[in-house]
Amino acid sequence: MKAYIQESFEQAYGKPADKIFFAPARVNLIGEHIDYNGGLVMPCALGNGTYLAVRKTEDNMFTFRSLNFPDSVHQVPVNTKGYTKQDSLWINYPLGCIDYFTREGATLSGLELLFYGNIPNGGGLSSSASIELVTTFALNTLFDLGKNQVELVKISQQVENKFVGVNCGIMDQFAIGMGKEDHAIILDCQTLEYTYTPFVLKDDTLLIINTNKERKLADSKYNERRATCEAALEIFNKTENFKDLCSIPAEYFEANKHLLTPEMQQRVKHVIYENLRVKASEKALKLGDIEKFGELMSASHKSLMEDYEVTGKELDTIYLESVNFEGVTGVRMTGAGFGGCAIALVKNDRVDAYKKHIEKVYTEKIGYAPSIYDVSIGDGTREI
Repeated sequence: MKAYIQESFEQAYGKPADKIFFAPARVNLIGEHIDYNGGLVMPCALGNGTYLAVRKTEDNMFTFRSLNFPDSVHQVPVNTKGYTKQDSLWINYPLGCIDYFTREGATLSGLELLFYGNIPNGGGLSSSASIELVTTFALNTLFDLGKNQVELVKISQQVENKFVGVNCGIMDQFAIGMGKEDHAIILDCQTLEYTYTPFVLKDDTLLIINTNKERKLADSKYNERRATCEAALEIFNKTENFKDLCSIPAEYFEANKHLLTPEMQQRVKHVIYENLRVKASEKALKLGDIEKFGELMSASHKSLMEDYEVTGKELDTIYLESVNFEGVTGVRMTGAGFGGCAIALVKNDRVDAYKKHIEKVYTEKIGYAPSIYDVSIGDGTREI
Protein backbone atom coordinates (compact mmCIF):
# COMPACT_ATOMS: atom_id res chain seq x y z
CA MET A 1 0.00 0.00 0.00
CA LYS A 2 2.85 2.40 0.81
CA ALA A 3 4.26 2.04 -2.71
CA TYR A 4 0.80 2.66 -4.20
CA ILE A 5 0.32 5.82 -2.13
CA GLN A 6 3.77 7.12 -3.02
CA GLU A 7 3.23 6.43 -6.73
CA SER A 8 -0.17 8.14 -6.61
CA PHE A 9 1.37 11.16 -4.88
CA GLU A 10 4.03 11.52 -7.57
CA GLN A 11 1.37 11.29 -10.28
CA ALA A 12 -0.67 13.99 -8.56
CA TYR A 13 2.11 16.39 -7.61
CA GLY A 14 5.10 15.52 -9.79
CA LYS A 15 7.45 14.86 -6.86
CA PRO A 16 7.68 12.20 -4.14
CA ALA A 17 6.09 12.69 -0.74
CA ASP A 18 8.29 13.49 2.24
CA LYS A 19 6.41 11.14 4.54
CA ILE A 20 3.39 8.79 4.59
CA PHE A 21 1.14 8.32 7.61
CA PHE A 22 -1.73 5.99 8.54
CA ALA A 23 -4.65 6.18 10.96
CA PRO A 24 -6.98 3.17 11.33
CA ALA A 25 -10.73 2.88 11.49
CA ARG A 26 -12.19 1.62 14.76
CA VAL A 27 -15.02 -0.51 16.08
CA ASN A 28 -16.45 -0.83 19.59
CA LEU A 29 -16.48 -4.50 20.58
CA ILE A 30 -18.74 -4.15 23.63
CA GLY A 31 -19.86 -1.44 26.07
CA GLU A 32 -22.56 0.50 24.22
CA HIS A 33 -24.43 3.59 25.42
CA ILE A 34 -22.73 3.55 28.79
CA ASP A 35 -19.74 5.85 28.27
CA TYR A 36 -21.87 8.86 29.26
CA ASN A 37 -23.00 6.97 32.36
CA GLY A 38 -19.49 6.39 33.70
CA GLY A 39 -19.10 2.99 32.08
CA LEU A 40 -16.26 1.28 30.27
CA VAL A 41 -16.00 0.77 26.52
CA MET A 42 -13.95 -1.80 24.64
CA PRO A 43 -12.94 -0.47 21.22
CA CYS A 44 -10.15 -1.62 18.94
CA ALA A 45 -8.36 -0.22 15.92
CA LEU A 46 -8.81 -1.98 12.57
CA GLY A 47 -6.51 -2.79 9.70
CA ASN A 48 -8.45 -0.49 7.36
CA GLY A 49 -8.02 3.25 7.63
CA THR A 50 -6.81 6.52 6.14
CA TYR A 51 -3.44 7.06 4.47
CA LEU A 52 -1.88 10.51 4.11
CA ALA A 53 1.11 11.29 1.91
CA VAL A 54 2.49 14.80 2.40
CA ARG A 55 5.27 17.08 1.17
CA LYS A 56 6.38 20.47 2.44
CA THR A 57 6.38 23.25 -0.18
CA GLU A 58 7.49 26.87 -0.51
CA ASP A 59 4.29 28.18 -2.13
CA ASN A 60 2.41 29.20 1.05
CA MET A 61 -0.58 27.01 0.11
CA PHE A 62 -2.22 23.92 1.52
CA THR A 63 -3.29 21.72 -1.39
CA PHE A 64 -5.74 18.93 -0.61
CA ARG A 65 -6.32 15.91 -2.83
CA SER A 66 -7.96 12.55 -2.19
CA LEU A 67 -7.84 9.36 -4.22
CA ASN A 68 -11.42 8.82 -3.04
CA PHE A 69 -12.47 12.06 -4.78
CA PRO A 70 -10.10 12.17 -7.77
CA ASP A 71 -11.75 15.18 -9.41
CA SER A 72 -11.61 17.27 -6.24
CA VAL A 73 -8.62 19.58 -5.65
CA HIS A 74 -8.76 22.30 -3.00
CA GLN A 75 -6.21 24.99 -2.27
CA VAL A 76 -6.24 27.08 0.90
CA PRO A 77 -3.67 29.84 1.60
CA VAL A 78 -1.51 29.54 4.70
CA ASN A 79 -3.16 31.86 7.22
CA THR A 80 -1.61 32.54 10.62
CA LYS A 81 -4.96 33.66 12.07
CA GLY A 82 -6.89 30.46 11.46
CA TYR A 83 -9.73 29.25 9.27
CA THR A 84 -13.49 28.87 9.13
CA LYS A 85 -15.46 25.78 8.20
CA GLN A 86 -16.16 25.42 4.47
CA ASP A 87 -19.52 24.32 3.07
CA SER A 88 -19.99 20.54 2.87
CA LEU A 89 -16.37 19.74 1.99
CA TRP A 90 -14.40 16.70 3.15
CA ILE A 91 -11.37 18.97 3.67
CA ASN A 92 -13.01 20.39 6.81
CA TYR A 93 -11.53 17.47 8.77
CA PRO A 94 -7.87 18.16 7.90
CA LEU A 95 -8.49 21.91 7.69
CA GLY A 96 -9.84 21.87 11.24
CA CYS A 97 -6.61 20.23 12.40
CA ILE A 98 -4.54 22.91 10.66
CA ASP A 99 -6.81 25.56 12.20
CA TYR A 100 -6.24 24.18 15.70
CA PHE A 101 -2.45 24.31 15.50
CA THR A 102 -2.52 27.69 13.74
CA ARG A 103 -4.63 29.25 16.49
CA GLU A 104 -2.35 27.68 19.09
CA GLY A 105 0.53 29.64 17.56
CA ALA A 106 2.32 26.97 15.54
CA THR A 107 4.20 28.18 12.48
CA LEU A 108 3.06 26.07 9.53
CA SER A 109 4.26 26.27 5.93
CA GLY A 110 2.72 25.12 2.66
CA LEU A 111 1.87 21.46 2.18
CA GLU A 112 0.80 19.12 -0.58
CA LEU A 113 -1.49 16.48 0.91
CA LEU A 114 -2.91 13.32 -0.64
CA PHE A 115 -5.44 11.25 1.31
CA TYR A 116 -6.69 7.76 0.63
CA GLY A 117 -9.19 5.88 2.77
CA ASN A 118 -10.19 2.22 2.49
CA ILE A 119 -12.81 2.45 5.25
CA PRO A 120 -16.21 1.21 4.01
CA ASN A 121 -18.42 4.21 3.27
CA GLY A 122 -21.17 4.90 5.77
CA GLY A 123 -20.11 1.97 7.89
CA GLY A 124 -19.98 3.85 11.15
CA LEU A 125 -16.30 2.98 11.55
CA SER A 126 -15.25 6.60 12.18
CA SER A 127 -13.65 7.69 8.93
CA SER A 128 -13.84 11.32 10.07
CA ALA A 129 -11.87 10.64 13.26
CA SER A 130 -9.37 8.64 11.20
CA ILE A 131 -8.77 11.64 8.92
CA GLU A 132 -8.38 13.91 11.95
CA LEU A 133 -5.85 11.64 13.67
CA VAL A 134 -3.75 11.08 10.58
CA THR A 135 -3.64 14.84 9.97
CA THR A 136 -2.79 15.89 13.54
CA PHE A 137 -0.14 13.16 13.72
CA ALA A 138 1.37 14.31 10.40
CA LEU A 139 1.42 18.00 11.39
CA ASN A 140 2.92 17.15 14.78
CA THR A 141 5.67 15.14 13.08
CA LEU A 142 6.41 17.47 10.16
CA PHE A 143 6.55 20.64 12.24
CA ASP A 144 7.93 19.12 15.45
CA LEU A 145 5.02 20.41 17.55
CA GLY A 146 5.85 18.27 20.57
CA LYS A 147 2.46 16.69 21.28
CA ASN A 148 2.16 13.17 22.63
CA GLN A 149 -0.33 10.64 21.28
CA VAL A 150 -3.03 11.26 23.93
CA GLU A 151 -2.78 15.02 23.30
CA LEU A 152 -3.30 14.39 19.56
CA VAL A 153 -6.36 12.31 20.44
CA LYS A 154 -7.82 15.19 22.47
CA ILE A 155 -7.01 17.73 19.75
CA SER A 156 -8.74 15.58 17.14
CA GLN A 157 -11.86 15.38 19.28
CA GLN A 158 -11.84 19.16 19.68
CA VAL A 159 -11.63 19.54 15.91
CA GLU A 160 -14.68 17.30 15.49
CA ASN A 161 -16.62 19.12 18.23
CA LYS A 162 -15.73 22.75 17.60
CA PHE A 163 -14.64 23.04 13.95
CA VAL A 164 -16.64 20.34 12.21
CA GLY A 165 -19.54 20.76 14.65
CA VAL A 166 -20.25 17.14 15.63
CA ASN A 167 -20.67 16.63 19.38
CA CYS A 168 -18.95 13.23 19.62
CA GLY A 169 -17.29 11.67 22.63
CA ILE A 170 -13.63 10.74 22.72
CA MET A 171 -13.85 6.96 22.18
CA ASP A 172 -13.43 7.08 18.39
CA GLN A 173 -10.34 9.27 18.41
CA PHE A 174 -8.85 7.39 21.37
CA ALA A 175 -9.17 3.97 19.75
CA ILE A 176 -7.76 5.29 16.48
CA GLY A 177 -4.84 7.02 18.15
CA MET A 178 -4.02 4.39 20.77
CA GLY A 179 -4.94 1.09 19.11
CA LYS A 180 -2.67 -1.93 19.45
CA GLU A 181 -2.48 -4.93 17.12
CA ASP A 182 -4.34 -8.01 18.41
CA HIS A 183 -5.54 -6.07 21.48
CA ALA A 184 -8.72 -4.36 22.60
CA ILE A 185 -8.68 -1.22 24.74
CA ILE A 186 -10.58 -1.00 28.02
CA LEU A 187 -11.32 2.72 28.29
CA ASP A 188 -13.00 4.98 30.81
CA CYS A 189 -14.10 7.86 28.58
CA GLN A 190 -14.46 10.23 31.55
CA THR A 191 -10.97 9.82 33.03
CA LEU A 192 -9.16 8.43 29.94
CA GLU A 193 -7.74 5.67 32.12
CA TYR A 194 -7.11 2.67 29.88
CA THR A 195 -5.57 -0.76 29.68
CA TYR A 196 -5.05 -3.23 26.84
CA THR A 197 -6.36 -6.77 26.79
CA PRO A 198 -5.31 -9.42 24.24
CA PHE A 199 -7.84 -10.14 21.49
CA VAL A 200 -6.34 -12.90 19.40
CA LEU A 201 -8.60 -14.78 16.99
CA LYS A 202 -7.51 -18.24 15.88
CA ASP A 203 -10.70 -20.09 14.99
CA ASP A 204 -12.93 -17.06 14.39
CA THR A 205 -13.13 -14.15 11.97
CA LEU A 206 -14.34 -10.69 12.97
CA LEU A 207 -16.92 -9.38 10.51
CA ILE A 208 -18.50 -5.94 10.15
CA ILE A 209 -22.06 -6.05 8.80
CA ASN A 210 -23.21 -2.66 7.54
CA THR A 211 -27.00 -2.38 7.49
CA ASN A 212 -26.68 0.31 4.80
CA LYS A 213 -29.44 2.18 6.58
CA GLU A 214 -29.03 5.86 7.29
CA ARG A 215 -29.12 6.49 11.05
CA LYS A 216 -31.80 9.17 11.12
CA LEU A 217 -33.05 8.51 14.65
CA ALA A 218 -29.73 8.07 16.41
CA ASP A 219 -29.16 11.64 17.59
CA SER A 220 -32.66 12.31 18.92
CA LYS A 221 -32.90 8.92 20.65
CA TYR A 222 -29.42 9.42 22.12
CA ASN A 223 -30.58 12.66 23.74
CA GLU A 224 -33.73 10.96 25.07
CA ARG A 225 -31.80 8.04 26.55
CA ARG A 226 -29.24 10.33 28.15
CA ALA A 227 -31.96 12.49 29.74
CA THR A 228 -33.72 9.39 31.10
CA CYS A 229 -30.49 8.11 32.64
CA GLU A 230 -29.77 11.48 34.25
CA ALA A 231 -33.30 11.58 35.71
CA ALA A 232 -32.91 8.07 37.15
CA LEU A 233 -29.60 8.97 38.78
CA GLU A 234 -31.23 12.04 40.32
CA ILE A 235 -33.95 9.85 41.89
CA PHE A 236 -31.42 7.44 43.43
CA ASN A 237 -29.30 10.34 44.68
CA LYS A 238 -32.13 11.76 46.76
CA THR A 239 -30.90 9.34 49.42
CA GLU A 240 -27.51 8.23 48.01
CA ASN A 241 -24.47 9.87 46.46
CA PHE A 242 -23.60 7.89 43.33
CA LYS A 243 -21.18 9.53 40.90
CA ASP A 244 -22.92 7.97 37.91
CA LEU A 245 -25.18 5.05 37.03
CA CYS A 246 -22.29 2.66 36.47
CA SER A 247 -21.18 3.24 40.07
CA ILE A 248 -24.42 1.68 41.31
CA PRO A 249 -24.04 -1.97 42.40
CA ALA A 250 -26.43 -4.34 40.64
CA GLU A 251 -27.74 -5.46 44.04
CA TYR A 252 -28.68 -1.90 44.97
CA PHE A 253 -30.45 -1.42 41.64
CA GLU A 254 -32.46 -4.62 42.00
CA ALA A 255 -33.50 -3.70 45.54
CA ASN A 256 -34.46 -0.11 44.68
CA LYS A 257 -35.60 -0.17 41.05
CA HIS A 258 -39.21 0.24 42.22
CA LEU A 259 -38.35 3.92 42.75
CA LEU A 260 -38.03 4.35 38.99
CA THR A 261 -40.63 4.41 36.23
CA PRO A 262 -40.83 1.19 34.15
CA GLU A 263 -38.98 2.92 31.29
CA MET A 264 -36.23 4.13 33.61
CA GLN A 265 -35.88 0.60 35.02
CA GLN A 266 -35.23 -0.76 31.52
CA ARG A 267 -32.65 1.88 30.65
CA VAL A 268 -30.77 1.65 33.95
CA LYS A 269 -30.80 -2.16 33.81
CA HIS A 270 -28.98 -2.02 30.48
CA VAL A 271 -26.44 0.50 31.74
CA ILE A 272 -25.49 -1.38 34.91
CA TYR A 273 -25.35 -4.84 33.37
CA GLU A 274 -23.61 -3.68 30.19
CA ASN A 275 -20.80 -2.28 32.29
CA LEU A 276 -20.53 -5.63 34.05
CA ARG A 277 -20.43 -7.33 30.63
CA VAL A 278 -17.43 -5.20 29.66
CA LYS A 279 -15.59 -6.29 32.81
CA ALA A 280 -16.53 -9.92 32.19
CA SER A 281 -15.38 -9.56 28.57
CA GLU A 282 -11.98 -8.30 29.68
CA LYS A 283 -11.63 -11.34 31.96
CA ALA A 284 -12.70 -13.71 29.17
CA LEU A 285 -10.26 -12.25 26.66
CA LYS A 286 -7.38 -12.41 29.13
CA LEU A 287 -8.14 -16.12 29.47
CA GLY A 288 -8.40 -16.48 25.70
CA ASP A 289 -12.03 -17.54 26.09
CA ILE A 290 -13.51 -16.29 22.80
CA GLU A 291 -16.63 -18.44 23.28
CA LYS A 292 -17.48 -16.62 26.52
CA PHE A 293 -16.75 -13.27 24.91
CA GLY A 294 -19.12 -14.17 22.07
CA GLU A 295 -21.88 -14.96 24.57
CA LEU A 296 -21.39 -11.56 26.18
CA MET A 297 -21.54 -9.85 22.77
CA SER A 298 -24.89 -11.44 22.00
CA ALA A 299 -26.20 -10.65 25.49
CA SER A 300 -25.20 -7.02 24.90
CA HIS A 301 -27.32 -6.82 21.76
CA LYS A 302 -30.28 -8.45 23.48
CA SER A 303 -30.09 -5.78 26.18
CA LEU A 304 -29.76 -2.97 23.65
CA MET A 305 -32.77 -4.39 21.81
CA GLU A 306 -35.07 -5.13 24.75
CA ASP A 307 -34.01 -2.72 27.51
CA TYR A 308 -32.31 0.28 25.89
CA GLU A 309 -34.34 -0.01 22.67
CA VAL A 310 -31.82 1.52 20.26
CA THR A 311 -31.45 -1.23 17.66
CA GLY A 312 -34.22 -1.20 15.05
CA LYS A 313 -35.46 -3.74 12.53
CA GLU A 314 -32.31 -3.84 10.42
CA LEU A 315 -29.86 -4.56 13.24
CA ASP A 316 -32.28 -6.96 14.92
CA THR A 317 -32.67 -8.92 11.69
CA ILE A 318 -28.90 -9.44 11.60
CA TYR A 319 -28.86 -10.39 15.29
CA LEU A 320 -31.78 -12.82 15.17
CA GLU A 321 -30.53 -14.53 12.02
CA SER A 322 -27.01 -14.75 13.43
CA VAL A 323 -27.72 -16.24 16.86
CA ASN A 324 -29.54 -19.13 15.19
CA PHE A 325 -26.81 -19.74 12.60
CA GLU A 326 -24.34 -22.55 13.21
CA GLY A 327 -20.82 -21.22 13.59
CA VAL A 328 -21.64 -17.75 14.99
CA THR A 329 -19.74 -17.24 18.25
CA GLY A 330 -21.29 -13.84 18.99
CA VAL A 331 -23.05 -10.91 17.36
CA ARG A 332 -24.14 -7.42 18.37
CA MET A 333 -24.85 -3.95 17.08
CA THR A 334 -22.03 -1.45 17.49
CA GLY A 335 -22.28 2.31 17.67
CA ALA A 336 -25.30 4.52 18.20
CA GLY A 337 -27.87 2.10 16.74
CA PHE A 338 -30.94 2.61 14.51
CA GLY A 339 -28.83 1.57 11.53
CA GLY A 340 -25.08 1.61 11.13
CA CYS A 341 -23.23 -1.63 11.79
CA ALA A 342 -23.28 -4.91 13.60
CA ILE A 343 -20.23 -7.04 14.33
CA ALA A 344 -20.06 -10.82 14.39
CA LEU A 345 -17.52 -13.44 15.39
CA VAL A 346 -17.89 -16.37 13.01
CA LYS A 347 -15.98 -19.64 12.82
CA ASN A 348 -13.45 -19.50 9.98
CA ASP A 349 -14.96 -22.43 8.10
CA ARG A 350 -18.47 -20.91 8.28
CA VAL A 351 -17.71 -17.37 7.11
CA ASP A 352 -18.69 -17.84 3.46
CA ALA A 353 -21.91 -19.65 4.33
CA TYR A 354 -22.74 -17.01 6.93
CA LYS A 355 -22.23 -14.15 4.50
CA LYS A 356 -24.48 -15.77 1.90
CA HIS A 357 -27.17 -16.49 4.49
CA ILE A 358 -27.23 -12.97 5.96
CA GLU A 359 -27.16 -11.30 2.55
CA LYS A 360 -30.08 -13.46 1.36
CA VAL A 361 -32.31 -13.19 4.41
CA TYR A 362 -31.56 -9.53 5.12
CA THR A 363 -32.35 -8.56 1.53
CA GLU A 364 -35.63 -10.52 1.65
CA LYS A 365 -36.74 -8.92 4.92
CA ILE A 366 -35.39 -5.38 4.53
CA GLY A 367 -35.51 -4.85 0.78
CA TYR A 368 -31.85 -4.15 0.09
CA ALA A 369 -28.56 -5.89 0.80
CA PRO A 370 -26.14 -5.36 3.68
CA SER A 371 -22.39 -5.01 3.14
CA ILE A 372 -20.14 -7.47 4.97
CA TYR A 373 -16.41 -7.04 5.54
CA ASP A 374 -13.68 -9.17 7.13
CA VAL A 375 -11.53 -7.00 9.38
CA SER A 376 -8.38 -7.41 11.43
CA ILE A 377 -7.29 -5.66 14.63
CA GLY A 378 -4.32 -3.40 14.05
CA ASP A 379 -2.13 -0.67 15.54
CA GLY A 380 -3.07 2.96 16.07
CA THR A 381 -2.00 6.08 14.18
CA ARG A 382 1.59 6.03 12.94
CA GLU A 383 4.10 6.88 10.23
CA ILE A 384 4.62 4.10 7.72
